[in-house]
Amino acid sequence: MASSDFIDELKLYVSAGQGGPGVVHFRREKLVPKGGPDGGDGGRGGHIILRGNQQLSTLLHLKHKKHILAEHGKPGEGGKRTGASGHDIVLEVPLGTLVTDAESSQKLIEITHEGQQAILMQGGRGGQGNVHFKSATQQTPRHAQPGEPGQESLVKLELKLLADVGLVGLPNAGKSTLLSVISAAKPQIAAYPFTTLVPNLGVVAYREGNSFVMADIPGIMEGAASGKGLGTRFLRHIERNSILLLIIAADTPDIPLTYATLIQELKTYNPELLDKERLLVISKVDLLDQASMKKLATTLPKHIAPVFIAALTGQGLDLLKDAIWKLLHPSKP
Repeated sequence: MASSDFIDELKLYVSAGQGGPGVVHFRREKLVPKGGPDGGDGGRGGHIILRGNQQLSTLLHLKHKKHILAEHGKPGEGGKRTGASGHDIVLEVPLGTLVTDAESSQKLIEITHEGQQAILMQGGRGGQGNVHFKSATQQTPRHAQPGEPGQESLVKLELKLLADVGLVGLPNAGKSTLLSVISAAKPQIAAYPFTTLVPNLGVVAYREGNSFVMADIPGIMEGAASGKGLGTRFLRHIERNSILLLIIAADTPDIPLTYATLIQELKTYNPELLDKERLLVISKVDLLDQASMKKLATTLPKHIAPVFIAALTGQGLDLLKDAIWKLLHPSKP
C-alpha cells in the first residue's frame, strides 16, 4: 500500500436526520363527518452508524466525505399512519477505529471487532400527530409536534491497528524483513532508513493451526515521541499490541544505548507502553562471526533475555515464535 493511500486520521462533520413532523388530520368519511383526529406521527430521522470491517486497513475511503448527512424522517399521515423513517447511513471502518469529539476530545465510539455496529449520531424522534392531543375538553386538537433535530458533531476518526505483536526499532533494523519472512505480508524492503512509511500487518502461522498478528510500524528515532522523523503519527499503532518486540540489528554500534533510546521514546509517548510484555530481538546475526557474537552477548541489557535471529536465513525464527506464543498465552503449554 502506498503511503498516500494510508489514511489513519481524519475529521468528519456528521449529522443525523431530523425527525419528521406529526400531522394535523381529521377522519372524514361519507358516513362519519366528524370522525375526530387521526393525524399520525412523523418518522425517525436517519442514524449515522459505524460498522467494523476487517477487510479495511485504512480510512482512505472516507477521505473525501467531509460532510455525512443522514436523511430526515417523513411527515406523519392521516389514518394514524406514521411517516417513514429516514434512511440510516452506515460507514464501514477498519477494526481499531477510535472516534472522538473533535472539539472536546471526548471518546464516543471504539470499533474493535468484525461486524460491530454502533450509532455515532442518533436521528431525531418524529413529532406526535394530533391524535395524541385529543382529550375530554379538546375533541378537535389542531396542533401536532415538529420532529426533533438529529445529533450532529465534528468528529475525529483515528485508526490504531489491532495486532498481538508490535515491532519497534530504529529505521533499517530489519523489522520489515522479519515480517515478510515470518508472515505472508509483503512490506517494502530496502537498505536505507524509512523504507516503511505505513504500518504493515501480517498473520504469523504457529503450531497446530494457531496464529497471531504482527504489526510493523515505521522506524523510531530519537525524539520521535516529540514529533521528530515520522514522529507520533505511527506510535499510536502499538498502543493496542499485547507484546512489543524491540528489534536491534546485531551490527548496531551501541546496542545498550539504542535499547535505552527505544525505551525512552516509548515512555515519553505513553508510559503505559512500558507495562506491556516485551522481547529484545537481535536481528541480522548472520552478519557476525562467532567471536563477535560472544562479544555482543556481553554488552546486552541484563534484565531482559534476548532472542537472536537472522530473518534471511531463518535462524532463530522458531525460537522467536515460541517466545511470542508463550507471552501471549502464558497458561498454555
